[in-house]
Amino acid sequence: MRGETVAANYAATLFELGRRHDALAEFGDGLAAVAELVEQEKDFRTFLETPRIDDSSRKDLMRRVFGDRLPGLVLNFLFVVVDRGRQRLLIAISSSYQAMLDEHLGREHVQVTLARPADDAMRAVIAERLTTLLGREAIPHIEVRPEILGGIVVRAGDAIYDGSVRGRLKRLRHRLLGVRLAH
Repeated sequence: MRGETVAANYAATLFELGRRHDALAEFGDGLAAVAELVEQEKDFRTFLETPRIDDSSRKDLMRRVFGDRLPGLVLNFLFVVVDRGRQRLLIAISSSYQAMLDEHLGREHVQVTLARPADDAMRAVIAERLTTLLGREAIPHIEVRPEILGGIVVRAGDAIYDGSVRGRLKRLRHRLLGVRLAH
């Protein structure tokens, strides 16, 4: 839990810096690119996290890898993270930053389950309808699970909207059994 709090504090600091420089999206994109590399490249992650490697070597590598791809303030932020020994939290810092950015921009990530894959047109319709329903920009993350048989299941925050065929059949079954047991 402590790591999450520390990561959130670092993210809030970078977020405020991004707000002051009118660069919230650029800072978020840069931080996300670093977090993605840390997450996907085991050798890079090991290099950053190995205690035997000195901070100047870490910062030198970051400068060579990200120097021309990141805003200077984000690179400096990464150097501070390394100086304070918090490089293990880069993924969590990025995640917290993205959550703050989504909140600031009025976006909500929504889990959507379908029985079959959706084409681009269907994805656009789902995003549009969820945006209308939620009253904020919905970013659907679509998962295909044939066992729902058809329809759609949506998870937005703590709310679940089950419009699947399987869910409807289950509710119908309970109503029919409830009526039958009552007589």
